[in-house]
Parts: sequence; C-alpha cells; structure tokens
Amino acid sequence: MSGGEFDILVIGAGIAGSSVAAHLAQDHRVVVLEREEQPGYHSTGRSAALFSEIYGAEPVRALSRASRNFFFTPQQGFTDAPLIRPRGSLYLATAEQRQSLEEFAALPDVAAQTRRISGAEAHQICPMLRTERIVTALLEPEAADVDVHALHSGYLRLLRQRGGTVCTNRPVERLWREGELWMVQSGESTWRAPIVVNAAGAWADEIAKEAGLGALGLQPHRRTALLVDPPDNMDIDSWPLTIDFDEQFYFKPTSGLLMLSPADETESEPCDAQPEDWDVAVAVDRVEAATTLSVKRIRRKWAGLRTFAPDRVPVAGYDPDAPGFFWLAGQGGYGIQTCPALSLAAATLIERRPLPTSLTAAGVNARDLAPERFRTTTVALRERV
Repeated sequence: MSGGEFDILVIGAGIAGSSVAAHLAQDHRVVVLEREEQPGYHSTGRSAALFSEIYGAEPVRALSRASRNFFFTPQQGFTDAPLIRPRGSLYLATAEQRQSLEEFAALPDVAAQTRRISGAEAHQICPMLRTERIVTALLEPEAADVDVHALHSGYLRLLRQRGGTVCTNRPVERLWREGELWMVQSGESTWRAPIVVNAAGAWADEIAKEAGLGALGLQPHRRTALLVDPPDNMDIDSWPLTIDFDEQFYFKPTSGLLMLSPADETESEPCDAQPEDWDVAVAVDRVEAATTLSVKRIRRKWAGLRTFAPDRVPVAGYDPDAPGFFWLAGQGGYGIQTCPALSLAAATLIERRPLPTSLTAAGVNARDLAPERFRTTTVALRERV
C-alpha cells in the first residue's frame, strides 16, 4: 500500500498494536504500520508468556483479572487452538524472603488466587528443588501458559476480517501534524489520519520525539532465556513455572525441555536484542544453586526487550500536549497476559467512551493508565510541511 487517508493509524503490529487495531477496525478505517518484515518480531515473538492474576503491580493485576474470560473462553472463530494450557506458578522463598512473600500473599486479590505451601510441599511439586534452601512457597494453581502465536494471529486475522490493513517493512521516517491530521511518511508513501496510536514498543519514546513530543521515560530492558535438558528420570511436563520470589531466576517446562532465565533487566537501547554469554551463565548458576539440575549443554538461547514505564504500569491514553496522539506502550513483561483487557480499554479510550463494566468491575481505572501521570507540561509540536 502506498499511503492514504484513514480514521486511525496504528504504529506497531506487535500484540499491543494488532489487538487494539482489531477492536477499532469494527467501526473505523484502520491501518497498522510495522517496521519489520513480520508483525511481532521483537517482544511479542520472544515472550515466554504466562497468564497470571498475581504478577505485576495492582493495576496490572486488575488488567489481568479482566483478561481472564477472554483467555479461557475466547470468542467464537478467534482461534482454532486453545489460547491457554494449564501450568500453575510457584513462587519460592528462602528464610530471608519469607516475610516478603507472606506480605504479598496477604494482599486480598493475591490471597484469592493462591495458597501457601511449605518447602517440602514445593519439593513434591517440583522434585529438583533443594529442600534445604526453600522454606516456603506460594502456589497459583490456575496460572496458565499462553499460546502467543495463536493469540497474536487471532488478533491479526480479526483485524483483516474487519477491513483493517497491516503494512510491513514500513518504519516511521517522519511523523508530524498538519491541520487536523497526523502525517506519517515511510519511503515514498505518506499515511494520514486524525488519530495516531503509538504502539511502537521499545521505540515508543522515539516515535513521540519524532512527533515533537516529550518522552515519557519508557525504558527497554533486555531479558534472556535459554533451553536446557531436564534432569534425568524426571517427568517435568506438569511442573509449574517456578520463580524466585525476588525474581532472580525462573524456569518452566516447554516442549520437553526446561526454559531458564536469570530474570535479567539490563537497560538497553531499542534494538534487535541478542543474548549475552554472561546472562546465560548467570541463569545456569542461579538455577543450579536452587535445584539439583546440572546443565550439560545449552540447546538454544535468545533475548527480547521488555519496555517499562517509570512506575511499571502500562500507558494507555491521549497525550495531554498533542491532539489525536494516543499512547499504548510500557507493557513491560505483562503485555501478553493483559492484552485482552488493555486493548479493549485503549480502544474505548480512543473512542472517548467510558470503560466498560467488564473492566471497571475488575478494578481497571483509566487514571492509572493515563500518560499525564508522567508529563503535564506543554511541549510545542513541530509543524513540518
């Protein structure tokens, strides 16, 4: 496609951009511009996604609660495969971490989804844990693996069925406001729309700067993962995602292997993230210290970017300094588990309607997501003609 005029222009075809665009395409002419050859190349395609109602800050947990029904009972025709597979999550605590885990477990919404277990019970669930190290644990039985490909593909299919358009290999080279329209140039083509949605992931602050706006302080962080062989003579398929309470490591079964991560959060520029040997070694060291696992070889290793807002809560709302510029960014490590509710919230806010009761009943509040919580001073727009 060589440009054109639309009602809404979405920058980024990852899970954030594709999901909000699918909602909006029902009643609007929507185009999605993606810088890469395929949607979801960076963060979405590298996510080790788990649906958990206790992971993240309270506004994130509210979005996750509001997303539950979609994951467990998706709308007819959305996907041919189940979106989730039962997994469970298991938070481990040493003697030093016990009090922090107990305080977290006492939060009402966390208590409703979990149960405290002893270190011995945790060892029964995951027999490679070192019993001398783990004194207590928190089990979330209904946490579930998410089929990220099925979820992302479902939104892209729904978007196209509703008449939306996805244009790949279209990096934003210029972005400016002309009259009542936002103008986006990529190559020789220009797209125009009164509303632009900044769902550019790690590049979201860069997109805002290109539009002449101030950054929100979104920071990409590199997260490393690797696949290793499981312990001999152990059936790992039913093991939960197992995570150190201070998030120093986690591991979970996947396709007969164990995925390990040091849960690293190394600050990064927006880029095609690659794993560092040091982070891979740290993952192995931390997991071996907490378990009887002995890693003989690395089957595969990769890295992805998780982009956080300063308060680690996603941003969804119109910029206070720029008419028609909507932020949908900063999902951090919660983008997959929250996307059904966050995309619905964003689409509703873009249309300037109140949030539906399905969201507010779960505790979702538009004020928690609004970009003005970071920036309230007016920034002059650069008018480029």
